[in-house]
Amino acid sequence: MSEVEAALSKFITNINKKPTAVAGFEAVYHFFLNGEEEGEYEIIFANDQAVYNKGFTCQSKCIVELSDVDLLKWLNGHLNPAASMITGKVKIKGDMLFSIKLQTLLHTFQI
Repeated sequence: MSEVEAALSKFITNINKKPTAVAGFEAVYHFFLNGEEEGEYEIIFANDQAVYNKGFTCQSKCIVELSDVDLLKWLNGHLNPAASMITGKVKIKGDMLFSIKLQTLLHTFQI
């Protein structure tokens, strides 16, 4: 398991330990990563839980482009999601309301 996959797995586990925090929230996020662990990842929120997949299985309303290093920093709480978007380290496409929710989830469920 790669470092990114291990971090995403911990993030998902933290979320699923408190399903009330995502109760009723339904969304799909696509992540395009560049760097050593370049790839495509997806996080799906549905049925009061979260899952992640390597690759895309369904359509997303929020697409995030960033480096693998910056994703790990996001998940560990060492990089502010809002600041990284403003500075251009991270690019968000799609529904901005979902990006705001993502920032909240990243802050709440740091690994």
